Amino acid sequence: MNFMQALGAAWRERNSLLCVGLDPDPAKFPAHLQSRPDAIFEFCAGIVDATADLVCCFKPQIAYFAAHRAEDQLEALIDHIHARHPATPVILDAKRGDIGSTAEQYASEAFERFKADAITVNPYMGRDSVEPYLAHEGKGVILLCRTSNPGGSDLQFLEISGSGGKKLYEHVASLVAREWNASGQCALVVGATFPAEIARVRELAGEMPLLVPGIGAQGGDIEATVHAGCDTGAAGLMINSSRAILYAGGGEDFAAAARRVAQETRDTINRYR
Repeated sequence: MNFMQALGAAWRERNSLLCVGLDPDPAKFPAHLQSRPDAIFEFCAGIVDATADLVCCFKPQIAYFAAHRAEDQLEALIDHIHARHPATPVILDAKRGDIGSTAEQYASEAFERFKADAITVNPYMGRDSVEPYLAHEGKGVILLCRTSNPGGSDLQFLEISGSGGKKLYEHVASLVAREWNASGQCALVVGATFPAEIARVRELAGEMPLLVPGIGAQGGDIEATVHAGCDTGAAGLMINSSRAILYAGGGEDFAAAARRVAQETRDTINRYR
């Protein structure tokens, strides 16, 4: 089953649009894990096992592993997800973006070393920088479009000369939908902090899946996100929450606390579908 098939099945069978972001910060771990050499894996695996039936995908952020020399624990974590929860796709949040030959190595890292099902990619360097990821049949390629951070407007909201007022993020959405997605592998990142732009991207991108960060700790509105971004089948979204779920509890019951918040978040999303 490829990434898009697995994602669609998770939307239907689990009735969930929730993506849990795995951004492990050892300083926030429960005391009983902090001295362990495999603390990052154990913490994330605990979250995964407690929430897998509530989510449509998991999204580990590579920087949180690499900064602690824990790439081996990231490999082990993705292997764990595939072994224990094989119907749950994994997005490697790496936001890569470089020339073709370097992109080939990044694609190999994501799909062959880490065995991720999808990766986030920066489209700024154009189509030839994205094609090495698309060459991996069945893998998802999720391109930044309208990001959730305030500074995203510095570039993404610029008007394109001669376009009649079209913004750069709108151009990205149209370009990916009409020209780059011939293989059906593409999705777009659109932040929950900008619901009007989510609606505009949905208009331009049709039924293409949208990865939506920015709810929870970043303050994005769930109701507005769902109303703006769902596709015609009341799905089409991967609504990401990270810190609000990961650090819901600080004791040995951290995974149970994470499950409670994940279930509340999933149910809130579903209330507005």
